[in-house]
Amino acid sequence: MPALPWITPNPATPGTSAVVMASRFEVRSLADVPRFFVKSLAVWRQLRSAPGALGASLIARPLRRTFYTLSAWESREALDAFAAAQPHRSVMTGLRATMKESTFTFWPLPVERLPVPWADAHARIDAERARAAGTTTS
Repeated sequence: MPALPWITPNPATPGTSAVVMASRFEVRSLADVPRFFVKSLAVWRQLRSAPGALGASLIARPLRRTFYTLSAWESREALDAFAAAQPHRSVMTGLRATMKESTFTFWPLPVERLPVPWADAHARIDAERARAAGTTTS
């Protein structure tokens, strides 16, 4: 399944830095995939009008039970406000039992370097997963 392309809900202020978040979600079974996908689309709609959202993309790999998100925010406060708002908050809580594994990584990036390449996001997610597992990546 192709990625939902990078969208830009709000223009970035030139010369500033974005807070980038990349995440990987793996659900426990194939039966959990449709529910996760539908709920993620509700969050995607929320993101399209979220204050402080500078950009986002999503990759769904349903047969692998894995979903990836990539987003950029004008501040950590804007990202945290989005996560605390509805529907994101209830989606997070409601899907917790279906999750096998979740990985999050954050980094600053000059807004002139947006959109973030997926290769960079995957490398950072892999490094975070290795760090959490106590291993290293090459």
